[in-house]
Amino acid sequence: MYAILDIETTGGKYNEEGITEIAVYKYDGQKVVDQLSSLVNPLREIQPFVERLTGINSKILVNAPKFFELAKRIVEITNGCVIVAHNAEFDYRILQTEFRRLGYAFESHSLCTVALSQKLLPDAESYKLGNLVRSLGIPITDRHRAHGDALATLELFKLLLEKDSKKEIISTYVKELNKNKVPTKFLNVIEEIPSEIGVYYIHDSEGNIFYIGKSKNIKKRVLNHLTGANSKAVKIQKKMARVSYELCGNECIALLKEQHEIKSNQPILNHALKFRHFAMGICLDITTPYHRLIIEPVIHDKDYLEVFKNKKDANRKLRWWIENFTLCESQTSLGNPNKACFGHGIKECKGACVGDEPTKTYNKRLIKIRKSLEYPYKNMLLIDKGNATSEKSFIFIQNSVFQGYGYFKLNHQIKTIKAIKARLTPIENNRDTQALVRSFIRREKYKKILDLDAV
Repeated sequence: MYAILDIETTGGKYNEEGITEIAVYKYDGQKVVDQLSSLVNPLREIQPFVERLTGINSKILVNAPKFFELAKRIVEITNGCVIVAHNAEFDYRILQTEFRRLGYAFESHSLCTVALSQKLLPDAESYKLGNLVRSLGIPITDRHRAHGDALATLELFKLLLEKDSKKEIISTYVKELNKNKVPTKFLNVIEEIPSEIGVYYIHDSEGNIFYIGKSKNIKKRVLNHLTGANSKAVKIQKKMARVSYELCGNECIALLKEQHEIKSNQPILNHALKFRHFAMGICLDITTPYHRLIIEPVIHDKDYLEVFKNKKDANRKLRWWIENFTLCESQTSLGNPNKACFGHGIKECKGACVGDEPTKTYNKRLIKIRKSLEYPYKNMLLIDKGNATSEKSFIFIQNSVFQGYGYFKLNHQIKTIKAIKARLTPIENNRDTQALVRSFIRREKYKKILDLDAV
């Protein structure tokens, strides 16, 4: 038995949405045996773009039943059914959220017609409901209304059932999607987590932190852990008792904080990040007449121009330097020092590979590369968003050395070293932190740079 479901919502922040319309068609594999279609008064604001999309507004819903008035009927019509929806994860989550507000743990198997269509209709140009059903010749009326979309989903599902003659995919998806539901014991934990950028800490029953992570959306990332099937997700699901978090306001501080606290706490599931985040580096060998740029695995206490997560990224950067600073490939680890490089043959190399270019001239361009990697100012603040509209964050560089980060209110002045250090959270200056900060500066992932020497 199947319950073909479509829900329209108010829109808004994750897990703060409310239902404005619901339609359910109970299907026994041959015919519709029961149905429910109703507007719902969400008792909360409807986002303007949703009003424009659905035509549903607050005036229409004034006399509509509240969700609690429909809850018993929804349970009756879906009882013992597999819920089928187009983007089932969304509809199922919204339904769970509404029931959870009533203190009821709603649980059911589910099937997603998007995922099924991708498997059974691999040549479809689009898997959006409207586009997909029209391409299949399935009529659809009242698009973006629950009853219209649910009826279209029903007809699509009938077609998919026919195409899945052995019923292998349907059976597999029922099993898989059933796993992708948050266990009831974790629902309260998830409810308390914000959908914002920050660092989160997963604790076991004794309060110990066994995993630290960073995400632009903490709630979504933790949900992924709780619904995943990989080995790490399974371990988290078995051990997790509580999740704590700290908001960071922006990605750079979140990355710095994650990296610092993984190294400080060494959680057992973060073994890959216990030691170094950047495994490959480019160093400058000055022992040869033409100084050479070398890619190699990072060695402790060795100086590198720049470090990278992997060799592929290092190769990409080195080739960019070769092209933009007119370097000779033979004078790098990408070429043969005993042979003329390819660039020389096409007049893009000035001849370091064959001794035509003066070493002094060539090496000056390598000095330019080193200078391009330095911080813009000796003493500076990298200013970005904070955790509130009235707050900003800063990253502090003193004497060209990374010191840490902090936050300040917009009405506070932090232009003196004393004021900065009063709000500073110190973090070790190492090649990982340097790489992160320089990367954000290079990509201009900040709001403002303040030169403290010019203040």
